[in-house]
Amino acid sequence: MTNFSLTKRQSAILRAVNARGTCTVSDLASQLAVSEETIRRDTRQMAKAALIQKMHGRISLPEERLEPPLQRRMTKNMEAKQRIGEATAELIAEGSSVILDPGSTTNYVARAMCERAHLNVITNSTEIARVFMSSRGINVYMAGGEMRHEDSAAFGPTTLDFLSCFSVETAVLSVGAIDAERGLMDFDLKHMEYTQFVMGLAERVIVVADQDKFGIRGLATVCDLDRIDILVTDAPPCSPFDNLLTEANVQVIVAG
Repeated sequence: MTNFSLTKRQSAILRAVNARGTCTVSDLASQLAVSEETIRRDTRQMAKAALIQKMHGRISLPEERLEPPLQRRMTKNMEAKQRIGEATAELIAEGSSVILDPGSTTNYVARAMCERAHLNVITNSTEIARVFMSSRGINVYMAGGEMRHEDSAAFGPTTLDFLSCFSVETAVLSVGAIDAERGLMDFDLKHMEYTQFVMGLAERVIVVADQDKFGIRGLATVCDLDRIDILVTDAPPCSPFDNLLTEANVQVIVAG
């Protein structure tokens, strides 16, 4: 991090971002009674000093680019993720087979799926497996492997070997970021490898992502947008993602 003395206004910007996690340029300009260009100039210096990160009209803390522990993610945008979970569950027919990957949004999908009957669910997430344990008529197959501490999910060669036994109708997957140039991205290389592998096992790939995932660049590319069939989100994607998803023939479902 570069040594950098904050002005009074930049200190106020940093306090606001610390309090909210993410702020828009327009909100900061209004709060501090200055122009948006002034906010952009101040935050440009702060970004160079690695105090904040800038992304498409929004300002956030650098650690927002790293996936936080599962329980923290479960409470972030909770209502939106619940709506996404319910809308996604409606796409899963009774009697079908589905792979669910670890993630806060996929956890809400699992909760919404509990009323389904005669499902075969494959997952590497102990949290998701636990959701289904009281659901009669749902068979759960849990992949083993090296456990990731932040969400009690299994990864690695043992996990992929277990999954290779299956051929399923649907994979419901989460991603860490959606970038206009690089497509679906993640912050964890093991999760990226897992997601790419699972995509090859499913006839249909559904990605669940709230609007905060758009315009974020992760550590590694998972796949291009045209690799997925359905995107379930909580708000209509804005430009350029609306056009990119249309060009990639991705069906976009906005959870009401």
